[in-house]
Amino acid sequence: MNRKIYALFALLAVVFGAVGAGVAQTKDTKSAKPNNQLLALLPPSDAALTVDAKRLSTEALPQILSANQPILNDILSKLDELKSRTGVDYKQFQQVVASVSSIRAVDNGYDYEPVGLARGAFNSAMLLAAAKTAGKGKFREEKIGDRTVLVYSPVETASQQAGVLEQKKDSGVDSKVGGFLSKFLVGLNKEMALTNYDNNTLVFGSLARVREMFESKTRISAEVTALVSRRPNAIANFGALLPNGLAQFMDLSDDLFGNSLSGIRELSGAMDMTTENAVVSIAARTVDPAQAKNLKDTLSGLQGFAGVLKGSQKQDQKIYGRMLESVKIAQTGNQLTIDLLVPQTDINVLVGEKK
Repeated sequence: MNRKIYALFALLAVVFGAVGAGVAQTKDTKSAKPNNQLLALLPPSDAALTVDAKRLSTEALPQILSANQPILNDILSKLDELKSRTGVDYKQFQQVVASVSSIRAVDNGYDYEPVGLARGAFNSAMLLAAAKTAGKGKFREEKIGDRTVLVYSPVETASQQAGVLEQKKDSGVDSKVGGFLSKFLVGLNKEMALTNYDNNTLVFGSLARVREMFESKTRISAEVTALVSRRPNAIANFGALLPNGLAQFMDLSDDLFGNSLSGIRELSGAMDMTTENAVVSIAARTVDPAQAKNLKDTLSGLQGFAGVLKGSQKQDQKIYGRMLESVKIAQTGNQLTIDLLVPQTDINVLVGEKK
C-alpha cells in the first residue's frame, strides 16, 4: 500500500508542480484566451503549459500566500531586484507558454528540450538589450535568420539547481519526491537561448528548440493543443502525451495498479483561483477502460484514509484528510477525472507563518 500511495503522490506532483493550485469551473469558457494564440506558435511538442502570467502575479500568488506575508514579500522583493538589475518587470508579462519535446531517461534523470514564449506590455528589443547588459559577457551571440540570439552557459544554472536540491534535502522534503523532481531538473541543465519573436514577445529555451521554432514548418499538434485547452480561461493549463505511459518516470510495481498507471497515455491539468477557493482539475486517458476503472477503484479506496487523517491532532493533517475526502473521482470509458476544491481558509493554514 505504501508503494501505491507514493506512486499516487508522485503522479500528483507532476501535475501540481506544473499547474499550481486550482481551476475555477465557474468561469466563462466561450472566449479563447491569448495564451492559446501563443500556443499555436510552438513547434511540435509532447507536453505543454500555458499560464496567464498577469493573473498569476496579481491574483493567484498574493491570494495563496496571503497568510504568509514574509514569504510573499520575499518573492516580490526578489522579483523587484530582478527588475532593478535587468529591467525585466514581472508585472509586464501577460501570457507565457512553454513546451518540451520527447522526454527520455538518462543515467542521472530525464533529458528533454524546452522552449517557450512570453508576451506582455514591454518592448522585447529593449528587454533583450537589458539581458545582454545583465549577462556581463557570460553568453555568446548566434544568428537565426536575421535574429540575434543570446545563448547562456548552463554552468550557473546547474550550480543553482544543486543548491536548491540540497536546501530542499536539508529542510526535510520527502527524499523520494525530492529525488523524483530533481531528475526533471536535469533536463534544464543545458544552454539556454533568448531572443525576440515580435515587438512584445520573447522566445526562450534550448538553442535547438528556439531554432526549431523559427525554422520548422510544422507546429504543435492538435492533440496536445486540445489537452492544454481544457480550461481556456484558467490561470494555467498543462497537457502531455505519454506514448510509453508513466513507467519511465516512476518506480512502478507490476501489480494491477502499477500496470494501470503505466497505461496512462494522456495527462492534463488546469488551475485557477476564485475569491474563496482553489480547485485542481486533473484528467487522464488510459489504453483501455479496465485500467481507468482500476485507477478509480484504487484512488477511491485511498479515500478511506481520510478519517484517520481528520482524526489527527495536527491541523495540516486534518486538512489533508478533508482534501482526500472531498476529491471527486469519475470515470467514463478510458477517461478518468479528478477534481479537488480547497477552501482559502485551509490554504491559509497550510502556507501560514509557523509560530
